[in-house]
Amino acid sequence: MSISERCCGITPFLVMELNERAEEMEREGDSVIRMCVGEPDFDTPKCINRASCEALEKGQTHYTHSLGLKELRQAIADDHKARYDIDVDPANIAVTQGTSPAMLALFSTILEAGDQVITSDPCYACYDNFITFAGAKPVKVPVSEDDAFQYRVSAIREALEANDRIKAILINSPANPTGTLLSAERMDAIAKLAEEKDIWVISDEIYHGLVYEGKEHSILEFTDKAFVLNGFSKLYAMTGWRLGYMIAPPHFMRTLQNLCQNFFISANTMAQWGGIAALKESAEDVERMKTIYNKRRVYMIDRLKKMGFAMKHEPTGAFYVLVNMRHLAEKFGGSSLKLAYDILEKGKVALTPGIDFGEGAEGYIRFSYATSMEHIEEGMNRLETYLEQYA
Repeated sequence: MSISERCCGITPFLVMELNERAEEMEREGDSVIRMCVGEPDFDTPKCINRASCEALEKGQTHYTHSLGLKELRQAIADDHKARYDIDVDPANIAVTQGTSPAMLALFSTILEAGDQVITSDPCYACYDNFITFAGAKPVKVPVSEDDAFQYRVSAIREALEANDRIKAILINSPANPTGTLLSAERMDAIAKLAEEKDIWVISDEIYHGLVYEGKEHSILEFTDKAFVLNGFSKLYAMTGWRLGYMIAPPHFMRTLQNLCQNFFISANTMAQWGGIAALKESAEDVERMKTIYNKRRVYMIDRLKKMGFAMKHEPTGAFYVLVNMRHLAEKFGGSSLKLAYDILEKGKVALTPGIDFGEGAEGYIRFSYATSMEHIEEGMNRLETYLEQYA
């Protein structure tokens, strides 16, 4: 029997391919330092665990409202008021099992077959697959290391003039894989351009809170003609809890609710109670984790620079460093994927090839510092040895 064309078009998530190969090597007895996956190495804060366990003990184990607990949606709205001084109506929030289901529901809601969405190149590896699965097409707008991987509004305007079915501009700040932020000025300009062209801005804000220099901004500070994607995985070390949310304009909420009712029923009840505690009680834990991330960031950047890898703009958010290794990739026909596998097999360090994030990052390698300082130090030592022996 044939597999649907829609599913056959989904490409592998290369970071997971490298990570799974690293796991195989470890089972075979190798010691591998993994700096590929963007998953916090910290345990979930105890206040969150406690709130979830208390919910379990109280028998709060049944379906919630399809859009999420009223208490959690209010806590999310309160958090946005405190962070950005913006008013969000809890009725315009949909809580989901992680941010990925929110993306699936969003693109299914606003896109028809043949529609288009502007994405940066490079960008998070899965965006294009979500868009194409909905029958639409990504329109790639290159961003450059020379410009700190920020969108140029003029380039977005050119893409809008060259394509007649663009429905939205997708932004991500702090960004994966670059770790860089969009400035408030550029976000404001993007918002104004979207309003001028009567299209939507979709803002993935999953790394908000993990900013070490400067300040992140929500798109809702600049326009209400926008959708916000966010969740608890990164900032609160809750990846396995699968808890995310979307903020949408009122007109779309009934349709999104129908999708949530049919496809997801509701997000995990105990996880939602944990999410409330994350927003209300975990500030001290978050600050501790953020301080440690920053120490790792500074150390990793310093070591990479000493190895000769120049960075025109240092990353200041998330937990990634995207490094230009095109001169090394030339040995493999310019392939960052082949280079990453060579570093893994010979250097015993698992990293992410830039091609996972688009042609604009081919020849680059992404490093994640969401692992211990001990592992980062050893990983840098192994990379130095690899460079001396093989590169």
